[in-house]
This record gives sequence, structure tokens and C-alpha cells, in this order.
Amino acid sequence: MKIKYISALAVGLGLVMTSCDVTDLAPLDSMTDASYWHTTTDLELYANGLYGNLPGASISGDNQSDLMLTQSPSQLLFDEYTISNAPNYWGWTAIRNCNYFMDRYQAVEGEQALINQYVGEVRFIRALLYYSLIVNLGDVPYYDHELSTTDEEALYAPRDPRNYVLGKVIEDLQFAAEWCVDDQGYSGRITCDAAKQQLARVCLYFGTYMKYHNESANNGYGSDNLLQMAAQYSQELMSSNKYAIVQGQNSFGTTNFPDYPLYYQNQFVQESLQGNAEAVLPRYYANNLVMHELGRQAGTGGGSGLGLSKAGVEMYLMANGMPIYNSGSGYKGDNTIFDEVEGRDPRLWQTIANDYRPNWTANASGEDTWRWDYSATVSPNAGLTGYACEKFHSSDQDQWIAQHSYFDWFIYRYAEVLLINAEANAELGQCTQTVLDNTINKLRDRVGMPHLTVNPVADAKPIDYGYTLSPLLYEIRRERAVELINEGFRLGDIKRWNATQLLANPLTMLGCVVSPEMEAFFALPQNGQVSFGGDDHPVYEYDGKKYLQIYQDSYMNSDKRVWTANDRRWLYPIPNAQVVLNPNLTQNPGW
Repeated sequence: MKIKYISALAVGLGLVMTSCDVTDLAPLDSMTDASYWHTTTDLELYANGLYGNLPGASISGDNQSDLMLTQSPSQLLFDEYTISNAPNYWGWTAIRNCNYFMDRYQAVEGEQALINQYVGEVRFIRALLYYSLIVNLGDVPYYDHELSTTDEEALYAPRDPRNYVLGKVIEDLQFAAEWCVDDQGYSGRITCDAAKQQLARVCLYFGTYMKYHNESANNGYGSDNLLQMAAQYSQELMSSNKYAIVQGQNSFGTTNFPDYPLYYQNQFVQESLQGNAEAVLPRYYANNLVMHELGRQAGTGGGSGLGLSKAGVEMYLMANGMPIYNSGSGYKGDNTIFDEVEGRDPRLWQTIANDYRPNWTANASGEDTWRWDYSATVSPNAGLTGYACEKFHSSDQDQWIAQHSYFDWFIYRYAEVLLINAEANAELGQCTQTVLDNTINKLRDRVGMPHLTVNPVADAKPIDYGYTLSPLLYEIRRERAVELINEGFRLGDIKRWNATQLLANPLTMLGCVVSPEMEAFFALPQNGQVSFGGDDHPVYEYDGKKYLQIYQDSYMNSDKRVWTANDRRWLYPIPNAQVVLNPNLTQNPGW
């Protein structure tokens, strides 16, 4: 079944994949606008060619954040970008391809609902593209039709206000939510529910961004009505009763340590997400047909170097629901990683390398092997912080082969819907215990964590957002961080919450504690004979403890990680060449 659907989309991708127009495809004398736009199959195949704009499997979702550290310091977080080397978000080819379709689909004859389905898919993708533009660039020109070289007025137009473009994004997604297929992703096609989840995501992002950046309502959108829409669309998905938070089961014949089931982590290494109640929209992969490399990259030997920061690890509660530094929490401390994970939220030991989760399924003798190569957890090529991120690691060794991982990927996961609903309601001051029981507590039930209440105990050692939060909103944000870790949300969360003060915490740049117990452990031959304090594994003293230092002293002593209200990093630059070509664009502030 899965192979069938992948193959169908692969055919479409082969027909319409590049920035060239459909009319540029060989043979030129047999495919023209006049010969192509006739049947709904033509629309389907063209839409298939745009599916490459949907996200695929990625190991580095949160590599620029307070929760994760990579081999090299982030040029964004340390403000080292220039206009010439900053990421270039000024891309219009895919939008033009969407608009090319929108200018021609009316010529097709067929069932109107089916025509609208493919129009909805194209508008969904156009909305994703414009959403990325306004998140990263702010104001941008909005085009809803194909431009030619003679459209000088449009080509040299100034940028449209961000909220005007936001309204167009919402309109496209609303159309998609009405007309796309309603099959929970079984066909592999964009669904109406994926459109609703994206609507909720967009509205939460800009609703909170406007609130915490003190932006007034404009172009018909303000913080409150966007947050109401986020709550509405997430609630519609919840009320459909089509989705649920489920316990991930073993896949590929792998096994778990009997007393430590991987109900959370197993969800991310499922061979097939067809029929998985948490998959609002999955991306399907298949062995020897369509594959990725996430299984290789996510292992301690995979070379990504990605590890949780000390601040990221401290985010996780105790298994009894208490913050680690609160009196009576039962926290054993951090003299060893073993102490640190014991008695914690199970999502912690299911996310980092440790003895509670399997490394691989069987060794040469055919016995299950649980022990990690601990020397790799402090390796620059693996988990350089001591907390190697293993969220997408499968213990099936077949997944470790280069470009040979074929477990499916969540494009849209129901867990995010619940988190959006809880946060939007809390921001609006209408988060009741019923809301929590229907959202946050569904996530906690999966891993056996105590329920969150509307009056949670305050964290005795809270992280600094730069402003005061209610204990409830603080815990909802914590839940979002640990549930969605490394799925690509954290930097956006920091920006929309106006919370770059989080990055001032030195623990966001440090790894595990380098205690006498840990040094003795790593000195053993079976644990790698790793030594600390030298060039390979320097240590950094902070608040009376020694930590594994990841970056050079110049970075540790830098004050550039915290952004000011007028900091240029809220937006990326427009390439200089584009501003030269069209002076009406103007450059983003600070660039």
C-alpha cells in the first residue's frame, strides 16, 4: 500500500519538478498549454510536482536554539551573518509555479469538487511558501498570478505589509481546508486536516508574535483574533475524533528494554505511519524506492554531532511531575548522566543516549545489545555535549546504511495540535482543566507522567524569558519544548515569544557536568578512556561546577546571543542584488 502511493507521487514529480514551465518539457511539439490543461489528471500531475516543497526527514530541526548544540557555533545566534552569507529566503520559483497553475486550471473540465481538491493542494503549498517568506523576511511583495518580463509595475513593486500577506496565506489555507481530501493522509495527498493544522500553526505564531512584540492590530489581524483562530482550528481537529496520541510500538522487529518501553521514541521510527492515529499528514518512504538518511545521522556514530545542551536537559521534569530543583522532587543530581536521567520524564531517556534504550537490536552473537558507546556521546562527530540526541535513532541496523533509512516521517503530528490549543487558550485566559485534560495531559498519559493542573507548582529555579510568566503558561511552554524537541519549532518559538533572553543562560552553550565520578567512568577502557580538560574536551566553570565546554572562550564570553528589540536578527536580509534591481524593496532593518 505505501509503495503504491509513493510511486503515484513519484510519477508526478518526474513530470513537473523543476522551475521550468510544463510547456518546456520535451517533446515540445506534443505538450503545450493548449494540449495540457484539459483533464483533472493534468491538474493532479502538476500538483504532484509541487509536493517537493513539503518538508522531509531532518536531523537538525532545533540546531539553532537554546536546547541543542552543534559542532560549529551558530552564525545566527552569534550575529556573524553578513548580507552575502546569510540564508537566502528570497525565492520565487516555487511560488511562480503555483501561480502558473492558478492562471490555467480554469480551462480544465471535470467534476468541480475534484478540480477544487487540486486547486486546494496548490494553494496550500503557495501558503507554505509565503508563510516562510513573511516569517523570515517580514513584508514581501504578494503575487497571485504568473509574472512575465513585461509586468514591470509588479516586478518593481514595493513590499506588501506582512499582515496583508498573512491574510492571503490564511485565505489559501482556508480554501485548502474546505476542498482537500479527507482521508487522514492514507493517499499521501495533502489533506483538509493538514490545512487546518497549518492554519492553527500560522495563527499561533503571529498571534503570539504580535502580543509579545507589542504590535498593534493591522490589516484586519491582531493578537487576540489570531489566537482565537488558532484555538478554533486546533479544536476542530480535536473534535473530529479522528486523531489520538498513541503509544509507539516496536518496528522492524526491534525490541525494548522490558522495564523501559519506548512509547514516545518509537513513534518517530515507525516503518509505516499509515493508519497511525497521530499522523495528520505523514511523508511515506519505502525500502529501495524512496529513502532518507535520518537513521544514520541520528546514531552516535552518525557524524551529526547534535547534542542536547545542559539547559535542554534541565527542561525535563521529574517523573512525579515536579521541577528538578523543587524541594522534594527526588532529583539525584547530575554528577553522572545515569543519576541525571533516573526518575525523570521518560521522554528524556527516550531522547538522549543512555542505557535505558537499545543501541542496536542484536550483536554478533545474536543477543540483544543495550549498552551505548559512551565515548561517542562526547565526540565532536556524535553527541558532543554528553547528551547525544537519539530521538530519530532506530535500533534496526538496516536503517544505519547510508541513504537507506525508510521509516516514515510526520509532516504534521497531532501532538502539535494539542499544544497549540493549550497555548492559545492560555494566552487568551481561557485555559480550564478540561482544556488541559484534552491537550497536555493526553501527551503526559502516553509516558505515564502526572497530569498538569491549572494551578501548577512554580518552578523553584525558572529559566529567564526576560519577563514574568504565569506558572501555567510556563509549564505549557515547557511541555511544548520537551514534546517537540528537535522537530524544528524552537527557534520560531523563541522569536515569537520575544524570548532571546533564554540564550543568555550559559547552560545553553554547555554540555554535561564534568564531575570526579564522570571522569572516573570515562577513564575506563570500555567507556573510551576519554579525558577532560584538554583541547579535545575542555571544561568550563560556572556556578561552582565544571561543565563540558563546546565552543571556544571567545564564544562563551560573548554577549551577542541576546537580541535587542531592534536587533536585525528578527528578520533575514534581502539579497543586495535584489535591492539594486528594485530599489522599492528597501532592505530589512540593520542589514
